[in-house]
Amino acid sequence: MRKKMIYHTFELHQEGSLPGANLVTYIQEYSDAMAINDRPLILLCPGGGYTRTSDREAEPMALKFLAMGYHAAVLRYSCAPAEYPTSLKELAYSIKFLREHAKEWHIDPHKIVVEGCSAGGHLAASLGVFWDEDFLAESQGLSASEHELLRPDGLLLCYPVITSGEFAHRGSFENLLGSRQEELGEKLSLEKQVTSKVPKTFIWHTFADQSVPVENSLLFVSALRRAGVPTEFHMYEKGAHGLALANKLTETNDGRAVQEECTSWIRLAHTWLESLFAGDVEDGLHAQGREW
Repeated sequence: MRKKMIYHTFELHQEGSLPGANLVTYIQEYSDAMAINDRPLILLCPGGGYTRTSDREAEPMALKFLAMGYHAAVLRYSCAPAEYPTSLKELAYSIKFLREHAKEWHIDPHKIVVEGCSAGGHLAASLGVFWDEDFLAESQGLSASEHELLRPDGLLLCYPVITSGEFAHRGSFENLLGSRQEELGEKLSLEKQVTSKVPKTFIWHTFADQSVPVENSLLFVSALRRAGVPTEFHMYEKGAHGLALANKLTETNDGRAVQEECTSWIRLAHTWLESLFAGDVEDGLHAQGREW
C-alpha cells in the first residue's frame, strides 16, 4: 500500500496550554526509490504578538520549505492569556517529540532548525538561548545529561521581537508576561542572554519596520557576534512588518505585505540552510557524537 505524507495535528498538553495549542506535521513520504533517506526539518513558529499565531506565517511558509526538500512542522503555541513559559515548554516538547519520531518519520535528528516570525521569532530565539536551562529539561522529564534533546540545530528568525528595552514591541511582552513585566522583563530581553551555546543563526529584517524596529535584530546580531556564534544577517531598506514570504502568496486581504525587494530572503535562507546541513552542524556540541 502506498504511503502518504504524514499530515497530522498533535494536541499539546503542557502545563498552562490552552485549547487549540497543537503541532501540525508535514512529513514527506519516504521512498526507497529515491536517494534521499532522512530529511532535515524546519519547525515554524508563526508570529502574532503573543495574541495569536498568524496563518500567513504558517502553512504557506511550511509548504515553501517542503518544496525545498525539507520536512516541516508548524507550532500553534498558546498565546495570551497563557503566559511565559507555557509557549516555550510547548516548543521544547515539540522538538523533543520530533526527535523521538525521527527514525519512524525519516527526520535527520541533527538537522532540525527552528524558524520564527516576529513574536514567533522571540519564541524561537528563546529556545535558542534557554535550551540548556534545568527548568526546561525538567518540564520535559529529561535529566541534565539530556538537555541537548531540546537544542535546535539552527535558528531562522524573520523580523524577530528580541528586546524588552528601548526598542521593544511592548505589546508582545505585555501578552507574554502579564503582570510579571518587572520580574521577567530583563530575562526575556534575549540579547542579554546570548552565550556561545546559541545555535548558528540566520536573521532578516527591514529598515522600515515601524512595529518591531530593526534594532531588535541588530542587538541580537551584536550579541551573537560577541559570543562567537556564526550568524548571517540581511537588512532590507523597504518593507513593513509581518511580510511573511513578501509576495502574493501571503498578501493580506487589504493588499498589504507584498514587497518585491524582500522576496529574496527565502532564497538566501535556503542557501544558508544547505550550507548548515552540509556539515556545519557537526561543529561544536554536535561533534560529540550524539545518538538519538
